Amino acid sequence: MSPYRVLIVEDHPFQHEYLVHVFNEAGGFSVDTVWDGQTALQSLAGGHYDLLLSDLLMPGMDGVQLIQQLATLDKPPVLALMSVASRRMLEGAGLAARNLGLTVAGLISKPVQATAVQRLRDCLDQIGGAPRGAGGQPILEDMDAVAAALHNGQIQAWFQPKKSLCDGRIVGAEALARWLHPGAGLLMPGAFLGLVQRAGLEETLLWLTLRHTLAAQQHWRRKGYSIPVSINLPTHLLDQHDLADRLHAQVVEQGADPQQVIFELMETSTTHQLSDYYAGACRLRMKGFGLAQDDFGQGFSSYFNLVSTPFSELKLDRSLVHGCADNEHLATALQSIVELCRKFGLAVVAEGVETHAELMLLRRIGCEQVQGFLISPAVAVDRFSTLLIEDGPAPALS
Repeated sequence: MSPYRVLIVEDHPFQHEYLVHVFNEAGGFSVDTVWDGQTALQSLAGGHYDLLLSDLLMPGMDGVQLIQQLATLDKPPVLALMSVASRRMLEGAGLAARNLGLTVAGLISKPVQATAVQRLRDCLDQIGGAPRGAGGQPILEDMDAVAAALHNGQIQAWFQPKKSLCDGRIVGAEALARWLHPGAGLLMPGAFLGLVQRAGLEETLLWLTLRHTLAAQQHWRRKGYSIPVSINLPTHLLDQHDLADRLHAQVVEQGADPQQVIFELMETSTTHQLSDYYAGACRLRMKGFGLAQDDFGQGFSSYFNLVSTPFSELKLDRSLVHGCADNEHLATALQSIVELCRKFGLAVVAEGVETHAELMLLRRIGCEQVQGFLISPAVAVDRFSTLLIEDGPAPALS
């Protein structure tokens, strides 16, 4: 695959040289630099970039104004922000960008370290893994191809382990879609989930993921392991009043236990009627399924949703986890959320854990489970079986 094209927006000459050096040392990037936001927009009009890294505090057009202009582009690049300003300033700018529909790969306090650049590359691999043709343009625009892939086995559920912070054992998994593309290789969700949504195939993906999950659980159970699995559920599907019944019937038909399946309500959509949201959530829990508030700390997830919906689990979004070990405000917020969930009897899972420092802080504040690249990426079912065996003998099943 060709290097990721990066445009750096920075008004300080030394930072230009330093950032080009750091990106070149990391490898996998082709870097251009400009001095201000207006020139950045001109560069974007003249060619494709995979990533734009911008300072916040700049004369003329500042970083926030640049964000607002990026959001008007047909195909804006993935965004990363850097600044000497407070972490809360970075977080606020990042929220502005996300709520304008931009993909934010990183919020980086200056000076930019090599590890932060490596994380940007990992994030691009994860969210921007679409095959690219001449000039780096994405070429995954074929709705018929994604529909065929859902039916011919190319799109599969892979499984990312959840580990306990009490004993370090694998205690669950999240099912995540992967496309084994015949020409482009392994594609991450960022390459095709937009196509799935535009083609109206989200329910098809849900049923495929459930089938693969139940088959995987049977496979692991034969080896002596009982593994709960979380599945992403687009919230608008709760408008279908019989959804909980049909999901339950499928699980029971396969001889599986609904309590071993957790549905994570996604924020990418919402129900037409608020009553359908609450009714659907209640009926999923009444059928015995687990229910998770996904991406808590991002978008419109709120304390009101947390206290008014019968969740059994809360997923801390990576935006709250990333950098928490070096950010007193984030650490305090996380501790408050964990303590509240403990009072409500909710399990807490932290997503996107990337460093040992983050892991240690999460353990210290009482977070129960973690998942992320530090633990393991999502893997195919057989590889997950190997991880279970490497984890040690299975506990006795009741």
